[in-house]
Amino acid sequence: MEFRWGVRNLRRHPFRTALSIAGIAVASAMLLDMVMLRGGLEASFADLLLVRGYQIRVTPKGTLPLDSEATLPDATGLVATIRRDPDVTSVAPLVATSIYGRRRAGADSVVTLFGYGIDPRNQGLYQLLRGADLAPDDSSGVLLSDASVAILRARIGDTVALLGVLDPQMAAPALERRLVVRGVVQWHYDYREQPSVGTIVPVMQRLARTDREDRASVLLVKARTDADVDRVVERLRERLPRAEVNGVADLVRHFQDRMVYFRQLATILGSVSLFVTVLLIGTLLTITVNERLGEIATLRAIGISRASVVKEVLVEGTALTVVGCALGVALGLVTARYLDRILTSFPGLPATFSFFVPRTPDVMTAIVVTLLTGALAGLYPAWLASRAPIAPTLRSEAT
Repeated sequence: MEFRWGVRNLRRHPFRTALSIAGIAVASAMLLDMVMLRGGLEASFADLLLVRGYQIRVTPKGTLPLDSEATLPDATGLVATIRRDPDVTSVAPLVATSIYGRRRAGADSVVTLFGYGIDPRNQGLYQLLRGADLAPDDSSGVLLSDASVAILRARIGDTVALLGVLDPQMAAPALERRLVVRGVVQWHYDYREQPSVGTIVPVMQRLARTDREDRASVLLVKARTDADVDRVVERLRERLPRAEVNGVADLVRHFQDRMVYFRQLATILGSVSLFVTVLLIGTLLTITVNERLGEIATLRAIGISRASVVKEVLVEGTALTVVGCALGVALGLVTARYLDRILTSFPGLPATFSFFVPRTPDVMTAIVVTLLTGALAGLYPAWLASRAPIAPTLRSEAT
């Protein structure tokens, strides 16, 4: 009975009810987006690091992966040391540096590229899109991203010229290597439209002029199981005191420290959305109760209990919240896609990174919090309705 009364009362003022539902939907959408933003940052970053299953990163002391131009000396020796750990199944050395290339049309057309030196047998950096992968000893092949294909005007099978360090006075290359394009790949850590190329580690070391010291930018390490990661990290920290060893959990914590602004923003805006929901539902129900005090007093006079009156008011608030929340979830998922496109267009962010990740726990959290907020917002109007004096109210209505 209370449900029928509550729905009937909402239908008495359809325009006001529709505006309230729209407001609750917007507030719910904001809450959902902020919950997704708060949890999605860490989830997206962790997924990005684990895209190829490498749970550990070894970098120069005091740095994070690719956070500076610092490099690790004696990369071959480090790889051999790490591989001796019984719980390590794979080690992927990586050289990352800025290099240059010549467009195929125009010998004087030099463009800036980002170069990766990789071991094709153990790589955690790319996914092959077209063509063929590099062989482990392929010193004459190169992999390009779609952006580098466009900027170099090259196709699979073409020969491209990669240039090492340029002379600052003559702008002449210290080294030039002509390599054949084997395939087109997606580099997982590239930002949007980043022109990147990749070849085997010795070739990239030569272009970066670090081959004599056998330097690498970072070593990616894969443990046998996730349960072994912490033990491997501790052992590697003891064996490699001059290097920084971090598991994915450690890197996520560093990332959280750097992205604290977004977490605070999500908390503030999420709290605002809940406050708006309380105001909307509480105000609407209070107005409705005040308009219907005569009806409520009449119901009380003929024997309807206070509990029934309270339930009827709470049903109205719950119905508003359920409908508004359902619309808000749909609206939040749509707006999250557009907001994600805006935020991920910032320079320096990997193209595969996402700010808003629609995970089921986050969506359910937003729904449950919104429904509880809507139910609690109806408590005060329900209390007013149940405490209305019967005789004075009926007398004032009659006069």
